Amino acid sequence: MERLFQSSVDEVTRLLGLAKPEVSVLEDADAAADELVVSEYEKYVERKFNPEVLAVLKRHDLMGVPVEEKYGGRGARQLVESLTLERLGQTGMGVITFADVHLCLGSLAIQDWGSDEQKERYLPAAAKGEAVFAYGLTEPEAGSDPASLRTSYVKDGSGYRLTGSKYLISNGSIATNLIAFARPADGKGITAFIVDTKKKGFSVDMRLEEKIGLFTSDTSLLTLDDVQVSKEDLLGVEGKGLSVAYSALINGRIGIGSGCLGVMEDCLNQVKERTTTRVQHGKEIARHQLIQKHVAFIESSLESCRWLDYRAAIKKDEYDKDRTDPVLRADADRLSAVAKYMSSRSAFESADRAVQCFGGFGYSIMSPVAKHFLDSRVARIYEGTDEIMELKIASSVLGREFEAYR
Repeated sequence: MERLFQSSVDEVTRLLGLAKPEVSVLEDADAAADELVVSEYEKYVERKFNPEVLAVLKRHDLMGVPVEEKYGGRGARQLVESLTLERLGQTGMGVITFADVHLCLGSLAIQDWGSDEQKERYLPAAAKGEAVFAYGLTEPEAGSDPASLRTSYVKDGSGYRLTGSKYLISNGSIATNLIAFARPADGKGITAFIVDTKKKGFSVDMRLEEKIGLFTSDTSLLTLDDVQVSKEDLLGVEGKGLSVAYSALINGRIGIGSGCLGVMEDCLNQVKERTTTRVQHGKEIARHQLIQKHVAFIESSLESCRWLDYRAAIKKDEYDKDRTDPVLRADADRLSAVAKYMSSRSAFESADRAVQCFGGFGYSIMSPVAKHFLDSRVARIYEGTDEIMELKIASSVLGREFEAYR
């Protein structure tokens, strides 16, 4: 795999105006990605979760990339976090799923919405890799429609008690803490909580291993059976949990878009290597025009989506400087949806074309591009399906009164 996006760190710094500490984060991402290549491949072939991801990201100080330095993180702005995930994405969506959930949906949710006490308690541990976050919004009956959420809570003298199920939860069985969303048993409104997974009543019912891809990522079905949560672990404002959820998803969608860039980059690198060395009909297959058509598509998709994702990241950085500005928030929300929508679709088609360039070997799980083909498909589903992204993008243009799912 090539460093960053097929160019030197110096060129990245010049194009995007990165400071030396930011370049240091990207250099660590390079080192981590290089270190993960072998274990990701081996575990993928075995169709097993890869425990090395956490160890490697800890070793290279990447478990707290966006966390403020005063809490032990790297203090990286969204653009640098996106570049980090882009590089890690070259290893596959398994690594991205782990990192995106922990960093974008977990750590940033607490940094953006948590109390000072919550930040002091959770963020240093998360930045060190001593704590791992999962994000519990999806349920068996609540996917794209969070209004269907059934996990409920009741108040008691010491806080709250949560009961319900969370489904298709990435990092679910390895997380130390779950950002869980629940509604009051006797009322309306959704509230966010930080749940300790060691609490009595919390259980991992099943590790979902019958997936068509994403083998190296942990995906689980979780049950909360009267799990006690203290008053101090309510995240944000009671009844306003969807604000927490939607804010976190802006972060997460940019992160998934970034990871998909890495997938396209690796597809391009693998296709270049394969087609310039494999000979058919008396010449390297890269000399055949129809193969060049696939190469041109992957390269064009990568360059197009790259700037969509960077633009979304830059707009998110602007919003982070003034979180009271509704226009900046709307722009960040819209651009994150566009970036995620285009990058996930382009990554999947790029992987499909990469398989085609590899021919019969591309259809084998042993090939380096089959993993991207199988894994990138989920990027069009989690953290906002293609269809939901289309509706979000359209309503952002037409106006909220035209929201199809109001």
